[in-house]
Amino acid sequence: MKKILGITSLASAGAAAVLAISLNAAPASAETVTLYKNPQCGCCENYADYLRENGYTVEVKPTHELTQISEEAGISEKIQGCHTAFLGDYVVSGHVPVEVVNKMLTEKPEITGITLPGMPMGSPGMGGAKQKPFEILAVKAGAEPTVYAVE
Repeated sequence: MKKILGITSLASAGAAAVLAISLNAAPASAETVTLYKNPQCGCCENYADYLRENGYTVEVKPTHELTQISEEAGISEKIQGCHTAFLGDYVVSGHVPVEVVNKMLTEKPEITGITLPGMPMGSPGMGGAKQKPFEILAVKAGAEPTVYAVE
C-alpha cells in the first residue's frame, strides 16, 4: 500500500509541475494591461480588443497627456507608438504583435519595455496591408534602443 501511495504522490507532484510549466508558457492569460490612449483614437481601441482576444484583461484610460506618460515610462517621443500600455514591470508602446509581448513576458529581459514606433499599416489594431516587417525596439534606461524582434 505504501508503494501505491508513493506513486500517487509522485504522479500528483508531476501533474502540478506540468500545470506550473503550462501556466508559465501562456503569460497572456494572467496579465492585466492598463492602456493609455488619445480619447479620439479608434485604432487604440482596436488594439485593446486585440489584446482581449488574446487573453489579456485590458483597462483603457483616455488621456490628453499621452506623450508625457510615454516619456515618463522611458519611451522617447521619436520612438513612441500610438498608445502606451503597462503590463506588470514592462511598458509596451504602439501596435506590438501579441507574440512579441508574450515573448517579452516569458523571457523577462532586463529592459523597460518594447515599442513599435508610429502607426504601421497592417499592425494589430491598424487597418490595411503590412508594408514591411515590423521592427520592435527594446528600451532600457540609459541606453540606446535596440532591435528586440522583427515580425
